[in-house]
Amino acid sequence: YEISLGLVGSEMCIRDRIISRLRLDGRLSLTNLSKHVGYSSMGVKKRLDKLVKGNLLKVSGELNVEKLGLYTAIVFLEMDSSESMSKLLERFKDCPRVVYIFTTIGGYNLIAIIVAEDQSTLESISMERCSLRSAEGVRRSEFYPIGKIYYEPFLPVRQELTHRNLPLPPCGVDCRPCDSFRSNRCVGCPSIVHYRGKL
Repeated sequence: YEISLGLVGSEMCIRDRIISRLRLDGRLSLTNLSKHVGYSSMGVKKRLDKLVKGNLLKVSGELNVEKLGLYTAIVFLEMDSSESMSKLLERFKDCPRVVYIFTTIGGYNLIAIIVAEDQSTLESISMERCSLRSAEGVRRSEFYPIGKIYYEPFLPVRQELTHRNLPLPPCGVDCRPCDSFRSNRCVGCPSIVHYRGKL
């Protein structure tokens, strides 16, 4: 029992070292990673493959939103029913502005982190028909622009959803008739052909 417990602890230690190193530099080669972990390249590859296949680890690119001059906000939503929540999640699942949506237990049952290219676009997407807050079933909401981000300015902005030259945004709200878009207060949805921003 003691021997098997020691092996489990050792494996966890190796796993933690692999994850910690990749958090600092996701581009590390297997050779360099093996030097930090203290195992052979093949041993590290085997463990890394197991972590990825087990959906315990994903190595991906994240954007430094501060360096890119992006504006971020946290949106709190209280949905009136689980049906309304499901509809909102489905409607915004391919929205390039939504970084995260969390379900919570409390007064607000959804919290989202969103990004925008500038202050006026952030203000527009906080209240226009494309806003999370305008979705059917939102009982109440709060919108907080984020100031300084401490410790980790990198966010997994879903860049793959931008510049798809779609005729309409994934949320279904056409940007062109919107006053904010027409008056250049909003750059539009990053996934449409009429987009004017830098995401």
